[in-house]
Amino acid sequence: MGDNRPAMSLCISLEDVRAAHDRIADQLHATPCLPSRTLSKLTGAELYIKFENLQFTASFKERGALNCLLQLSAAERQRGVCTMSAGNHGQAVAYHAHRLGIPAIIVMPRHTPFVKVEHTRSHGAEVLLQGDTLSEAFEHAQQIMAQRRLRFVHPYDDPAVMAGQGTIALEMLAALPQLDLLVVPIGGGGLISGIAVAARALSARIGIIGVQTESYPSMSAALKGEQAICHGNTIAEGIAVKSAGVLTREVVRALVEDIVLVGENDLEHGVALLLNVEKSVAEGAGAASLAAVLAQPERYRGRKVGLILSGGNIDPRLLASVIMRELVREQRIVTLRIPIFDQPGALARVTQAVADQGGNILDVFHRRLSTNVPAKSATLELSFEARDAQHAQGIVAAIRAAGFDPTILPA
Repeated sequence: MGDNRPAMSLCISLEDVRAAHDRIADQLHATPCLPSRTLSKLTGAELYIKFENLQFTASFKERGALNCLLQLSAAERQRGVCTMSAGNHGQAVAYHAHRLGIPAIIVMPRHTPFVKVEHTRSHGAEVLLQGDTLSEAFEHAQQIMAQRRLRFVHPYDDPAVMAGQGTIALEMLAALPQLDLLVVPIGGGGLISGIAVAARALSARIGIIGVQTESYPSMSAALKGEQAICHGNTIAEGIAVKSAGVLTREVVRALVEDIVLVGENDLEHGVALLLNVEKSVAEGAGAASLAAVLAQPERYRGRKVGLILSGGNIDPRLLASVIMRELVREQRIVTLRIPIFDQPGALARVTQAVADQGGNILDVFHRRLSTNVPAKSATLELSFEARDAQHAQGIVAAIRAAGFDPTILPA
C-alpha cells in the first residue's frame, strides 16, 4: 500500500474533489474540525476531530450522495434513483433526493437498526427491507433499477460519490495544513478514497491510515489478494462491508499507508469517550478512527492526527448498552457474588458495608435454592455503583473486612 502513484492515474483527481466541493458547498454544513485537549492528553497525540455527525442526517454520506444527485440528467432526475444501504447512505440519498424533487427507492437489509429505517422513510423515500445482508439488498436493488430504469447511486464505488466524500479533506487541510496523519474508517472505501486523493495532492507528507473492524476486514484482505472472512456482530455496522469496492481498492492501494483492524472493546471505548469527553454521539463506525488511536497509542504519539467522526446514527438501546458496559469496565459499576449464611442480619451486614463506604447499591439477588451451596447457605449477587476503580476496591475490601468472601463477576 501507499506506492505513491500520482492521483491523476486513478478514477478521481483533486480537481474532481474541488469541483464537488464547489457543487455542494452551499447545500451542506461545513462541519467543525476541533482539537480535543482531553483525548490528546489521554493518547499522547495531538488529536483533531472532524464532526461529520453534525450533518443534517448525522453522517458524511450526504457529501457523496448530493454530489452524485446534482450531476443527474433531466431524464434521470425524472425517473428517479435507487440504492442499497445499511443506513447512512440511504438517509443521505433519501433526504437530498426529496429536497431536489427526485424519486428515490432505498433497499435496506431486514435487520437494519430501526432508527435508521425510520429516519430514511421520514425523508420521503420508498424503503424496502430485503435480504439478511447488504449483498442481498444490493441484488434486489439491481433488479429494481433494471425494471424501472433508475439511476443507481452506489454507496462507495462511484467516482462522484468518492469525490464528494473527499471534500472532507479539503476542509480539514484548509483549517489544519500542519496535520501529519488522517485516520479514516473504511467500509467499502468511498470515504478514504476521496480523502486520500485530495489530501495526498495537497500535502505529499501527510499519511493516510484506514480502519476496519476485526470481523469485517474486507479492504485489508482485498489488497492482499485474499477473500476476507467477514462474520459476526459489530457495533460498527456502517463499515461492516463484506466486499471492498473495485474502484476504491485501487485508490487505497496507491495512496493509503496502512489499514489497521480494531476490536469491539476499542470501538465501544471510542463511542463512550466521544460521548463523555466531547459530548458528541458517535455510532460504532463513527468512533473507528479514535478506536484505532486507542488501540495503538504509541503509533500516533507526538503527531498531529486528524480523526473523522463519520456518523452519529446509533440505536439508543445500543448506546445505552455501550455506556453501561463502559461503566463496568471502569469499575464504576461492579457486580459481586458473595456466599453468606442464610440467617437474619447477614444481608444487612453486606449492605451496611457498602453504605459505610459511600457505594450505591443498584441491584440485589438473594439466591437460596441453588444446589451448588449448602442448605444453610445462600448466594448473594449484588451490583453497586462507585465513583471510580479505587473507590470500588475500597468497597470490596470493606465487605471482606465484614467477614465475607466476595468474587467480582466479569463484565
